[in-house]
Amino acid sequence: MKAPSTQNRPGTAIGLKLLAVFLFMVMAAMIKAATQNVPAGQAVFFRSFFAMPIILAWIWQRGEMREALVPVNLTGHIWRGLFGTSAMALTFGGLALLPLPEVTAIGYATPIFTVILAAVMLGERVRIFRITAVGLGLVGVMIVLWPRLSIGTDALSTAAGLGAVMVLGASLLRAVVQIHIRTLVKTEHTAAIVFYFSLTATVLSLISIPFGWVAPSTVDAGLLIGAGLVGGVAQILVTASYRFGAASMLAPFDYASLIFAALIGYVIFAELPTTPTVIGASLVVLGGVLIIWRERQLGGGRNRARAVTDPKG
Repeated sequence: MKAPSTQNRPGTAIGLKLLAVFLFMVMAAMIKAATQNVPAGQAVFFRSFFAMPIILAWIWQRGEMREALVPVNLTGHIWRGLFGTSAMALTFGGLALLPLPEVTAIGYATPIFTVILAAVMLGERVRIFRITAVGLGLVGVMIVLWPRLSIGTDALSTAAGLGAVMVLGASLLRAVVQIHIRTLVKTEHTAAIVFYFSLTATVLSLISIPFGWVAPSTVDAGLLIGAGLVGGVAQILVTASYRFGAASMLAPFDYASLIFAALIGYVIFAELPTTPTVIGASLVVLGGVLIIWRERQLGGGRNRARAVTDPKG
């Protein structure tokens, strides 16, 4: 298996990571605008299909076409695609119903769920430090969710409540993806993981056709195609950033997405983060940073897994 070269250039790594996070937020804004008229499953198709030419060009430029197209564990890629595609569909559905900053804040629950699932599924030992960080993050998530889930007796009876549940479910599924990739990277090249996710997401999204695909307007089609292209570039940039810096160093910069989400949400959608969102997100970020710090102490395969996981679906 051909191993990609790495260099210790933290400035380049941070720049690439921040640009990737910003582009993911631009992609999310495009999806949010388009899913006001287009079903989430159809948006998943455009996001995945139009990212593939960008990803294939990147793989070809790196000389890793064989590694990408000849997987060792095809079944593992299919499962990764199933979990990741479901997470993407739920996120896109949530974007149609909730403000962009709120979706971003709830999405920060993924590292919290990852620690819990690692203990349950992988038998990892979770000591008091990480238990405290997880508890802090969960409190933050509940603060963000509370205004949505406390309206009436049934959260699913309101659009915002349904959106919150969908995004929380997506966060849990992304944590499952993180755990799965920790196993997948032992045999699979990064190029294969990136390529087969886009391929399986494209195919799986077609299952949603009977549930109401529509002929998108010119504007919506442009937004969806643009989301695919921008998402593909962002996916490449976030993967490339790990060639120049350690995952443990770069992970905290994921939280810059809340700043970008707040700016884009205000400028494009006239959305402002609510007080519960700001307070809850702050606690989730603190818990997440503590977990990242602990992961840095542990090191190892988690860094490789993080490098090939798309945090924004």
